Amino acid sequence: MALIEPVKNDPADIPSHFKKYSAPLRLWHWLSAIVISGSLLTVLANSTITNGRANAGVIQKSLSEKNISVSQDQAWGAAHEIGDKVWALHTYFGYTLIALFVFRLILELFQRADQKLIRNIKAAYKQHVVLKKNRETAKHELVVKSLYFTFYTLLVIMAITGLCMAFEDDVPALKIHALREIHGFCMYLIIAFIIVHLSGVFLAERKNSKGIVSDMINGGNTGK
Repeated sequence: MALIEPVKNDPADIPSHFKKYSAPLRLWHWLSAIVISGSLLTVLANSTITNGRANAGVIQKSLSEKNISVSQDQAWGAAHEIGDKVWALHTYFGYTLIALFVFRLILELFQRADQKLIRNIKAAYKQHVVLKKNRETAKHELVVKSLYFTFYTLLVIMAITGLCMAFEDDVPALKIHALREIHGFCMYLIIAFIIVHLSGVFLAERKNSKGIVSDMINGGNTGK
């Protein structure tokens, strides 16, 4: 588990008035956390409290107790309508997440060099494999940043498959069952990443990297 703990780096060669995490990066981080949480909650809701199969029976039974008779198909239609509204919300969360991801790509181009993800991965790789200096720290940083890169890759796959499903009624060629399976599988991988990420932050806060959460809120000073 130690390998997933974020490292709190404070470069000494950067003036103290600079923030370790820029305001746009922090905004993206917390908005993405909210949107991903909302998206996952809609999936949870549609598999439990708004599940069409379960609610169809509930609707039919409830109406029958009021001497209102509806067929199983009618009850299923009503229950399905509720589920569709939740899925519509899930779709809107998806669009928002795609917009945030595009924003993150643009942000990567304009971030300071020490805040660029790809640069940090290359630097950690060079330190660990080529220069072989501070190898444990470099390995730790390489693993953590590589996990972040994997997370972004999963977001790309989720965005592409999600868009295909959103427009499959308008473009029949997009109605491919495998896309749903890939989308669902990536969702589980993202959940796994979230668990690993939160566990790593929790462990780091308890050990030698205190202040990671507060730094992601107020930016943190790079100077010592």
